[in-house]
Amino acid sequence: MPTLIKIQDKGQVTIPNRIRSKAGLAKGDLVEAVFERGKIVLTPKTVIDRSKFPTADDEYTRAQRRAIDTRLKKALEEVKRGHTAGPFNTADEMIDSLKRELKKITRKKHAKPKSAAR
Repeated sequence: MPTLIKIQDKGQVTIPNRIRSKAGLAKGDLVEAVFERGKIVLTPKTVIDRSKFPTADDEYTRAQRRAIDTRLKKALEEVKRGHTAGPFNTADEMIDSLKRELKKITRKKHAKPKSAAR
């Protein structure tokens, strides 16, 4: 149901609670405003607070690069050994494959060690 909103001094408008709630907007959130085909369109936007990620724009440290390279090397070795899954024709096929692999892992973890022969 359309809602009329009055434009206040300096062009300010209040978005009603019902509409803010549907859009998932809260105090302090940002919205992008554009004029399209005779309408003003407000779109919620997420902005990253860079202060929470101080090295987001910096290069990786040597230790970080070594760790990344090690993990990539291990992953490539797994692929070369054929330890891959798929391709799958449907999401259900992929889920079934994941369940089978999980069962294998669970069985290995719960398998009792063989007693040594005397």
